Parts: sequence; C-alpha cells; structure tokens
Amino acid sequence: MDNKMFCFQCQETAGCTGCTKFGVCGKSPELSNMQDLLIYVTKGLSELTTRLRMEGKKIEKGLNHFITLNLFTTITNANFDDEIFYERVAQSLSYKKELIEKLDDKSNLSQAVLWETSSRDEMYEKSLTVGVLATENEDVRSLRELIIYGLKGLSAYVKHANELGYDNEEVDAFLQSTLAKTMDDSLTVDELVALTLETGKVGVDGMALLDTANTSTYGNPEMTKVNIGVGTNPGILVSGHDLKDIEELLIQTEGTGVDVYTHSEMLPAHYYPQLKKYKHLVGNYGNAWWKQKEEFESFNGPILMTTNCIVTPSDSYKERVYTTGAAGFTGCKHIEGGEGVKKDFSEIIEHAKKCSSPKEIESGEIIGGFAHNQVFQLADAVVDAVKSGAIKKFVVMAGCDGRAKSRNYYTDFAKALPKDTVILTAGCAKYKYNKLDLGDIGGIPRVLDAGQCNDSYSLALIALKLKEVFGLEDINELPIAYNIAWYEQKAVIVLLSLLYLGVKNIHLGPTLPAFLSPNVANVLVENFGIAGIGTVEDDMKILLG
Repeated sequence: MDNKMFCFQCQETAGCTGCTKFGVCGKSPELSNMQDLLIYVTKGLSELTTRLRMEGKKIEKGLNHFITLNLFTTITNANFDDEIFYERVAQSLSYKKELIEKLDDKSNLSQAVLWETSSRDEMYEKSLTVGVLATENEDVRSLRELIIYGLKGLSAYVKHANELGYDNEEVDAFLQSTLAKTMDDSLTVDELVALTLETGKVGVDGMALLDTANTSTYGNPEMTKVNIGVGTNPGILVSGHDLKDIEELLIQTEGTGVDVYTHSEMLPAHYYPQLKKYKHLVGNYGNAWWKQKEEFESFNGPILMTTNCIVTPSDSYKERVYTTGAAGFTGCKHIEGGEGVKKDFSEIIEHAKKCSSPKEIESGEIIGGFAHNQVFQLADAVVDAVKSGAIKKFVVMAGCDGRAKSRNYYTDFAKALPKDTVILTAGCAKYKYNKLDLGDIGGIPRVLDAGQCNDSYSLALIALKLKEVFGLEDINELPIAYNIAWYEQKAVIVLLSLLYLGVKNIHLGPTLPAFLSPNVANVLVENFGIAGIGTVEDDMKILLG
C-alpha cells in the first residue's frame, strides 16, 4: 500500500479526498492505523456480544461501556496518545477470549474475532491491512463508513449519558450489532442504505437518552447571559463536552480562590441550573476549538480537555494541558476516573494557583440556553410572532466550526439574513455568529442557542413541537430551512437522525463528506434533497424562497 495511512472521516480531510501522509487533524500514520485496528477488533467484540445476546445471554454494563469508549476515542481530535490505542486493542483481545468461551455455538466466527496477538509489532502490521480501503467496492465502503461514523457519533451521546449513570440496553445492542454488520459481505447496497437510516433512528434514541441524563441531573437549560470577560483570580479553562467533569471540578475548586471558565463546546454548562449556581463559574473564554492555540496561550492557567476537540498544543503551554476521559495527548497529564470513580483534580487546581489570571481577550455577554424546555415556555410568543408575520422563517444553522476560511460563509449568511428570521443553533458552529449584534424579534433573540452539538435533539423536538402546534402533516411544511456546517462524526449522526425524521433539502457544508461515493451522494440528493452550499446570495434565494 503506497499510503502511509488513509482517513477521510472529517470535513478537513486533505483535498476533500483523504489524508494519506499525515492527518490534517495532527494524527500520525501510526496513530491513524492503530485507530483503524481498534475499530476492527471492536467489530469482533461486537460480533460476539451480538451472538451472545441471540443465545439469551446478558452482556455486562461494563462491556457495553468499554465498546462505546473504544469508538469514542477514535472520533476526530479526541485522542492523540498512541499508547492508549495499543492498550485498548490488548484489552479488547482479552475481552474477546472471555466472550468466545461463553458462546454455545463457536462456528463461523469472523477473522475480526479469531485474530489475536500479544505483540505490538504484530498489532501494527495488522493495522495496515484492516483500514477503510480494505473494503474494495466504493459504494459498499462509502455506506459502511457512513454507518460507522454515525455509530461513532452515537457513542459520544451514550458515553456522556453513561457518565451520569444512564444506560439504554437497546441502543447498546443496536450499536454493537450494526458495527458487526459492517463486516457482512452479504449485505446489499439497498440493505446498507436501510441500515444507515435505522442508525439515524437509534441516533434519536441516543440523543434522547443523553437529554434525559443531562436534564435530570442538572435541570433544564434556561435562558442565560454568559460573561465573556475575565476576573482577577487564577483560573482553569474547561473544554470539550463532558458536564460531569466540569461539575466535579466546580465542586473541588469551590472556596480555593480558583475560578473556572468554559471554552468552546463547554459554554452550555452555564445554562444548567445545577451548574450555574457555582459563583466561581465565571464565564466563557474564547471561541470554537480551532482557535485554542492562541486562546490557551493567553489564558495563562491550566486547561482541562474532557473530550474532543484537541489541537496539537504548542510547547509554550503544553505543560498546562490536562486530559481526561476519552481525550488524550502524548506528553500531557491524564486524569483517571469516571463512571462512578471520582476524579481527583487536586493537581490541576494546585497548578492553577501558581498561574497568573487570564488575559482578557474580549468583554461583554452572550445569551443562550434555548433548549427545548425553554423554547416550549416561549411557544405562545413564538407562535404569535409567526402568525403575525414578525417571524417569517427559522434557519437551523447547527453543527461544527473549523479552520477553513470557507466557513466565513456562515458568518456572512447570518449577517445577510432578513431581520424577520430566527437562527436555531447547537454545536460550535454558533461561534461564527453568536457574538454578532443581530437583535431580537419582540423580545425573542434572533439566535436561539440550544447548547452543544450533543443538544441537537432539542432542535428536532422544537421542529416537531411547531409541526404539532400548526397542525401540519409533514415536518417539511414548517417555515424552517436547514443550512448546517459539519466537521466530525457527531455531526454525521445528527444528519442521519434528521433524515430519519423525514427532514429534506438540507444544505451541508462547507464541503460534502469525502466518504460519500458519487452513487451514495446521488441517493442522498435524489431521496432527501441533500445539497452543498453555494454563494450566500444564491443560497439565500433557495433557502428563504
């Protein structure tokens, strides 16, 4: 194989075809290939759990969580520590041996189940043969990867719910059986298309599980103004998505003189009553994940990365970066614990005390907290505004931000929207426009931020509620347009979930996924009206016409 690696799972993949020498995200060929191997052995694990369930045997919760975490660690920009992947492959092989012994019927096991080794060299040699390109048929490969990336996104929702003590055995069983089916050469293209939509269906269930976990634990998000300036105390900056981590940190920093700030996708922590009650949760520092090099530098204090998205840290601040959970980076301190095991943040707290307070990079406030419960409380005002014509259109601009200059399109699009439109958003895509002065409509902000990409479920519920209120048969009859930015695999499961719910004519950008073969892309275009983005002027006519 001429390629040192092959990866095309994110929007920034080289040339919109695939990274073959080194990952645009920063992952090395060795890391990329070992992630491929971890997915391969996890397919074998999933084949065994699926067969055991068919034999009427119960799968332990801990094993479900292990498989979920295997997938989550391979999400773009989550973990850059080679050792973690060798260790998790070895742990997976150990689990496989145990599960094979429990099978009544040991016939017709796949190579992903039967392969075993204890040698690191053999692991790496195997990793070179089991990646994306091992599937030769372009359309089958495309659909398999689309499903796998959807399952990776689903694993993120499930993992966060697990951290809060919430599980759904049906979702776990589907995730595992579907992952195993991506090795089944007997499945036709049509069957894989159907499985793709079923992945979207279970994606909705996974999002609902996390929504229940978050709101039951921390209360319903509420409309909140968030400070974007800084205080005078030393601080810890928390990035990523894991609310349990920031809660534990807030508890352990209380009364220490150390403030806590959110960054990027952790911004919505301010919207939850049980988190915003901590007075030393001072504000949000900075913008989306891709600006972290300059923002982590100026923050001065330590940074806690709870999940993706990590950018290769500069030497000037690398010793201030700590990781936990699914996140990891070689050379950065990793804080262990989770799922019932308390994390000890004493080291990062003591580190913070020795640092200067953050350098102020902006001031003012931004508003958010418009998850489904808060919007439902505003339902009468929203309905009246639509009926009166004050609100002509809602535009869903959820998803991801990224480094590409082409993403400035979304800022320009938001600026160009008529003043009778409201933006519904979730995810770090909001940073392209959430600090613009777009005003309000009768007291309703023109940017309604539901929260993290993990909170995209709220946008679906809001659309379904409006469909009910207006007595419509088809969700596509609503005055809602979809102009969504994507970057990584959580955006994939959100897209598949929207397709399952029947949403059509979604514009997806800044580029269509490289993993969609021409034929698979045509299926999405012909059946769902999926389209790429064009110019702001042209898209405005299409989406608002």
